[in-house]
Amino acid sequence: MTPQLKFVGRLFAFLALMALSGCNLVVMSPSGDIAKQQADLIVISVVLMLLIIVPVLFLTLFFAWRYRSTNTKAPYDPEWHHSTRLEVIIWSAPLAIIIALGAVTWISTHKLDPYRPLDRIDDQRPVTAEMKPINVEVVALDWKWLFFYPDYGIATVNEMAAPVDVPINFKITASSVMNSFYVPALAGMIYAMPGMETKLHAVINKPGEYEGLSANYSGDGFSHMRFKFHGVDQAGFDQWVARVKQNGTALNRDAYLKLEKPSSKEPVRYYANVEDGLYRAVLNMCATPGKMCMEEMMHIDMMGGAGTESQENREKLEHDNRHAGEAAHGAPAATFPATGEPARSDQSQSPAEKPATQHDMHNMPGMQHNNQGGAAPAQLNNEAPAKP
Repeated sequence: MTPQLKFVGRLFAFLALMALSGCNLVVMSPSGDIAKQQADLIVISVVLMLLIIVPVLFLTLFFAWRYRSTNTKAPYDPEWHHSTRLEVIIWSAPLAIIIALGAVTWISTHKLDPYRPLDRIDDQRPVTAEMKPINVEVVALDWKWLFFYPDYGIATVNEMAAPVDVPINFKITASSVMNSFYVPALAGMIYAMPGMETKLHAVINKPGEYEGLSANYSGDGFSHMRFKFHGVDQAGFDQWVARVKQNGTALNRDAYLKLEKPSSKEPVRYYANVEDGLYRAVLNMCATPGKMCMEEMMHIDMMGGAGTESQENREKLEHDNRHAGEAAHGAPAATFPATGEPARSDQSQSPAEKPATQHDMHNMPGMQHNNQGGAAPAQLNNEAPAKP
């Protein structure tokens, strides 16, 4: 090898080490048992796949060197076309790897199911009946995180805490668009969806301050949608709860509706008390007064629907908080007749190209007015006049 190639190789190795030194390896070195098992699954899968990849790469280079044109000692057999021994090796090894990967995936899929309650604190300690879990209700807002602690009657924004070695039961939802709740040191990411509730069971095994974030793009403030997760001992957790109660304000419907409005880079907020049923109202998308709850709508559907009377429920089921009021300010919104605004394409179309509106249909040939003022085809109004 020439000195120039040696220098380039050493420079590349140095740059690679420098790049790796800045990496955050929290995914492969987590502090929670669930995340640790997931990291072990990644390692096992990679090792099993390398059992095929490494020999293939080695044999590719070996054959290229062994049977090069300048090696006259290598056997040359232009009539060779089949080897049973080689076929068995080629097919049996990948088949064994696939079976092993399938078994590992099947077991881990059920064992690491986020909806499955924990059965262990770590690989040495099982969960016992005396261990009372911490319940946390999570709401993904635009663009911040709201955490309810129903057992303590408190709530926080962009900060949460949990005792070390205590199971945590998460219930997760969103206010407007889909997000993803993710604390890499704790467990894998779980989707947060409006009108739906997902669950996660996890535990933190080491004290520390960990990063939490949204792992699903959700708009302008997505990159700042982060929070701090504090893993503390029981005494530290009790102090944290006391600090929230001492420094917090009240979280009622009005305060929540103000908090729900889109904003980014929100500071940490504490709420010393929470209005009863607020999380359930958020989950059912009826925190705003006058809105119909999802469970009410599902009950109507289960009973067969409300028929024509359901027209009055349309406004009660409009839940988009991002564009509320745009139509009132003249901004483009939904098309006519949902908001009374014309379609955007109408501005660029000629009258002949525009779709017919209800007013235009009244004046079409063959169209007549019915008794209610609406339009109906002529053939529907062709009853014979009453005889005198």
